Formats: sequence, C-alpha cells, structure tokens
Amino acid sequence: MIKYSVELMPEAIDDLQAIYDYIAYDLKSEINAVAQLERIETEIEKLGILPNGFKPYEREPWHSRGLRMLPVDNYVIFYIADSEVKTVYVLRIMYGRMDFSDHWK
Repeated sequence: MIKYSVELMPEAIDDLQAIYDYIAYDLKSEINAVAQLERIETEIEKLGILPNGFKPYEREPWHSRGLRMLPVDNYVIFYIADSEVKTVYVLRIMYGRMDFSDHWK
C-alpha cells in the first residue's frame, strides 16, 4: 500500500482555527471545539491512505483539477491528491451548508 503525505494549506489551518474559535468562544463549548477538531484531524489523516476515496467536487474548473470533498459532521474538507508526488493537499475546511461556489472561482 502506497501512503501519501498530507499537507494542510494555510487557508485550511485558518479554517481549523476559525472552527475552534466559533465553537469554543461563540458557542461557549471548548470541550466540543476540541472534540470537533479531533474528528476532523482524524479524517484528514485517513486521506494519506485513501487519497481518491471520496467524492469529486462537481463544478468546473475544480472538477478537472481533481478537487475532492470529505464530509465530517457539519463540515467538508476540500483537498487535491497529487499522485506524482504522493501528497494530499488540504485546501479548505468549510461549513457544509454554505454555498461553496463563491469560494472556488
């Protein structure tokens, strides 16, 4: 089995911080914030084993670029797997009920 490395892009790191801040401070639940980030991070780690195992993003031009979506609870991890360098690039982590089209232009 070939394992890919997984890299979080700066925007994805910012997204994780925003998710934590929202749950911990706006919703006043640090315990839930930590648990949510742990669930997201666990799923991100799985991308190294199953880089192409999740649904492709359907809109162009991102579909042709290999953008994929991994839902985790109320969030969606957006990533691209590069088979040449065996790396998964996590681009964004967004709330699942938002309109993603504005973010992928």
